[in-house]
Order: sequence, then structure tokens, then C-alpha cells
Amino acid sequence: MKKGILSAVAFILALTAFSAYLLLDTFVIARDGDAIVSMGDLTFPTRETSGNEPSGTSGEATLPDGWEENFTDEAVWTDDSYTDKNISVKITEYRRHDTTIYVADVRLSSVEYLKTALAKGKYGSNIKQKTSEMAKNNDAIIAINGDYYGARRAGFVIRQGVLYRESAADEREALSIFVDGSFSVVDEESSSARELLAAGAYNVLSFGPSLIVDGKVTVGERDEVDQSMANNPRTAIAYVEPLHYLLVVSDGRTSESKGLKLYQMADFLRELGATVAYNLDGGGSSTMYFGGKVINNPTTNGKKISEREVSDIVYVGYR
Repeated sequence: MKKGILSAVAFILALTAFSAYLLLDTFVIARDGDAIVSMGDLTFPTRETSGNEPSGTSGEATLPDGWEENFTDEAVWTDDSYTDKNISVKITEYRRHDTTIYVADVRLSSVEYLKTALAKGKYGSNIKQKTSEMAKNNDAIIAINGDYYGARRAGFVIRQGVLYRESAADEREALSIFVDGSFSVVDEESSSARELLAAGAYNVLSFGPSLIVDGKVTVGERDEVDQSMANNPRTAIAYVEPLHYLLVVSDGRTSESKGLKLYQMADFLRELGATVAYNLDGGGSSTMYFGGKVINNPTTNGKKISEREVSDIVYVGYR
């Protein structure tokens, strides 16, 4: 009898230890990863042209009339804007659904200034930093949190023309940002990360779902990440037209800001003219950095305003 009890206790202890190890391995133990393959030297259209042909094609078209009026010869900062000869950022604060939403309207002379960065400059599991720290390390003008790839074991990861992870996530859409400046949403299970890289995708984010494709909202009023119906802080990125993008963060989980549902975010971005929009990691991760500081109110539970450490950021800048 005692032997049976001891065996059962030993089994429970072993199972507990194994479960604890899996949790530590998933969320705590940091491990560097290796690149699988690189695109090599990235080539982007010049400031006189921007591709608005389908992704991966060689077609180029002139910039919209008056496009140069968005830029200034010298760098000019204000409390809510930045302009220079290649980058224009305008921050606008909106109020929808009892929620504060921060929108960075970004116009570029080339998509090469829309970048991504990894925590501590490394790819791997459980390598994390605050969005503001990564932004400062890369001299970002504007930055938002990315897809927090490190919290999952699958999902395409391509950053700055380097493929790090090619395992597809089940039932997940990925966002491809191509060197011609275009956005494309793909189903990972029916796609190949290597083929996307070869077609000119230099950044691929894996979180989702898509919010808008071809100008049409792609989520329903009851759709939600992991089927949660709660209103939440959100982060999204959107394409309006060639070299015109939106970086968006909404607050949530506080008495001042309720938070948004996916459909509410999608409908708002459609109102702003987005033709492609994609949901990034939200909740406590949702952070926007501009002008050397965090400008929204990131929170995990509403009790404390503080940044969560994450795996990566999307930003605009030169480094």
C-alpha cells in the first residue's frame, strides 16, 4: 500500500516538475535563435517611385500628386508630428466607444523607413524588452509593439529580410510587408515563408486576424482573438495607399478607456481609409512611443499603468 502511494506521489511530483519546466521554457528561459535564410541586401524603390502593383511584381508607379508636400527639407518636431525629407508622422487622438485611440498617420518616401526590431537585437524565445527601450535603442521616431512572436512556438517570423521561423501556425493569417511598399494578408497553412521571402516580403508578422482586406472589413461583430468577447487595448497596422500607413493603439481596461472589440477597431480603420489592416498583439502589450516617450496608457489589468516586455516592435526611423 505504501509503495503504491509513494509511486503515485512520485508521479505527481514528476508531472508537476515537467509542467513547471514547460511553463519556464515557454515564458521565462531565454534562448537565442538562428536565422534560417536571408534575403540579402534589400533593394527598395527610389523616392520618385513606389510600387502599387501586386506584391512581388516589378511594376512601379509614380507617387501620388502632391506627395512631396508631406515632407520638409530639415527635420521638424512638434508635440504631435515629425517631418523630414523622407518621413512624415502626424499623431491624432480619437475617442470612440468610450475608448481613447492613438493614430500615427505615416507617409514615407520609401517603405525602407517602416522597420521592425527585435528585443535586445536578438531572435529567440523569451528575449524581451519594453517597447520604449527597443524604440530608443533604434532611434525610432514612432514605434508600436509587434506580434510578440516569442509567446508562441509557431507562426512565420521574417524581420528586415531575414527568415527566422518558417513553421506555420494553425488557422492563422500573417501580414506580409513587401519591399514595394504593399501589404498582403496570407493564410499560413496554405503559404510558405520561404516563398514570401523570395517574393519580396521583408517583414512578416504573425498574430492577426486581418481586420480589412481590399477595403472590406474581414471580422464580424462577434469575432475575437481566442473567442474572448472582452473589450481590450488593441494594436493594429494599416495600409491606406502606396507609402501611406497607419500605426494604431487603443487604450483599455481602465475607467477612462473601456477598450475595443476587433470589429470596432476594424470599422474605425475603415473610416480612416485603410484598405488593408491587421491586428497585432494587444492587451497589456499595446504601446505607442513617439518623440522619446510612451504616449498611451499601457496596462495589463487596469490597476497599474506600465509597459509589458515584448519580443519586437514595428517602428519608423533610419536605423
